[in-house]
Amino acid sequence: MMTVVIDCNVFVICLTSRSPYHFIYQTLISGKYELVVSVDILLEYEEILQQKYSLATAKSFISLLKELPNTRDITPYYKWQLIDRDKDDNKYCDCAIAGQADYIVTEDRHFDILKKIPFPELTTINADGFLKIISLI
Repeated sequence: MMTVVIDCNVFVICLTSRSPYHFIYQTLISGKYELVVSVDILLEYEEILQQKYSLATAKSFISLLKELPNTRDITPYYKWQLIDRDKDDNKYCDCAIAGQADYIVTEDRHFDILKKIPFPELTTINADGFLKIISLI
């Protein structure tokens, strides 16, 4: 099964059923891929979704993630500090490394630096690219 870390900005654009990216959310719910998260990532999801949607939506989403059998909660023990421009993004990198994720799905250009870092190797993909991949699963 494909394993991914999904940046919060992708969930912001895919939660509403009117979004062209809603399939990302639907395929997560149906178990088509494994989502790797950490406590720090869940806290960011909750904070940002509360701002963009509502407290109830954020709480419901976090509860759902905790119940899904294809969500794996891990604890990264090493801080790689691979992204300098927005250090807050490093939590996604650390989680992806610790969880051996195939992709980090993001719309954030700060992750572009990872293409220039040979080790540890991390592969980023945008929402459009991820949609193409999961539509083939």
